[in-house]
Amino acid sequence: MATLATPSFSTSRHQIAGLSVAELAKNFGTPLYVYDLSVIEQRIDDLAKFDIVRYAQKACSNLAIIDRMRRKGVVVDAVSAGEIRRALAAGYEAKDHGIVYTADIFDAEALELVLEHNIHVNCGSPDMIAQLGERRPGAEVTLRINPGFGHGHSQKTNTGGEQSKHGIWHSQIDECLRLADQYGVTITGLHMHIGSGTDLEHLSEVCEAMRRTAMEVGRTLTSISAGGGLPVPYSESETYVDLDKYFELWDTTRKQLAESFGHDISLEIEPGRFLSAESGYLIAEVRSVKKVGDNLFFLLDAGFNDLARPVMYGAYHPISVCGGDGAATADRESVQAVIGGPLCESGDIFTQREGGFVDQRSLPMCRVGDFVILENAGAYGFVMASNYNSKLRAAEVMIEDGEAKLIRKRETFEDLVRSEVIPE
Repeated sequence: MATLATPSFSTSRHQIAGLSVAELAKNFGTPLYVYDLSVIEQRIDDLAKFDIVRYAQKACSNLAIIDRMRRKGVVVDAVSAGEIRRALAAGYEAKDHGIVYTADIFDAEALELVLEHNIHVNCGSPDMIAQLGERRPGAEVTLRINPGFGHGHSQKTNTGGEQSKHGIWHSQIDECLRLADQYGVTITGLHMHIGSGTDLEHLSEVCEAMRRTAMEVGRTLTSISAGGGLPVPYSESETYVDLDKYFELWDTTRKQLAESFGHDISLEIEPGRFLSAESGYLIAEVRSVKKVGDNLFFLLDAGFNDLARPVMYGAYHPISVCGGDGAATADRESVQAVIGGPLCESGDIFTQREGGFVDQRSLPMCRVGDFVILENAGAYGFVMASNYNSKLRAAEVMIEDGEAKLIRKRETFEDLVRSEVIPE
């Protein structure tokens, strides 16, 4: 796997994947999500040493994106009935674990879909073993284990430890084995994911926890999953994980288990953000430039209804500016500005830290009609979009082989109220 160099971020941008930002905005309107497919394909190739790359589609679940993942040999993870249906609609099949359902519960619809399509289940709670075994005796399952510790850039993205709802607590393995025996279920895999932004120090702890848990379960195991959480840089102060060392740690664990059990163990990884984040851009138009006390605000036609990560986590996104005429803005005066949206909500600020503290960002001076591009927006961007303030959700475009292809139409008012009923 290639060593990934930390990218440098510019505050001036006039193209995405060789196409004009202004022309994309003119042709498809704003706010607009744009995905550079070549970035996704490169990130898939970066993980080629793993036996299986399973995309956590919750990061970016447009059917066209999932379809292109499938064509590259990536299998898929589903965390809901809707995501199972998305995977099927994108051409995935359940055979050979092409779709795996990972969750902490079965709701009624998800369980019926799992049974109907014979979908493999990655159980995040002991109850799921019994609920599946009652309906499908003889099933094979994977267990998602909470090793008792976690890691994440925000407490809200930490998926391990006793404050996390995710996974089967590490001391409950015996209970799971008893339930599996009771219902004729075989545990064939283990999955361990402690949160986003993992580093090698934490990873070595995860690998050791995986080895211990696997030895408890025994030789019915045929696969282990490294989970997800591979970081991508959102600023020049952040770096990628060393993928070669990352793989080596997991490969060593896999080989130890294979030697202990006397058969091969498949090694899977489950990236979401790593595959899609850097491919995505949210283009918005500047609609007001105004001073409020000591703050200069650039107010956009996109808000946290379009990109919720800053208001949810205080997440930092690279931001760049393009002139309304499509020109680069590198020669403009640099100013300290706050970037906000149109919503009737004080938290509708893209430049904020966790806790709601507003920050300024050094950017080229903007005028009404210019474009601001929120970068690295391909993970947990559109998928978290809402209709708050009765705003319509943005269109999505995929750039493939130098061509901009519409992959989601912009919502209409009719879409917005389609399910609402005024009773007599």
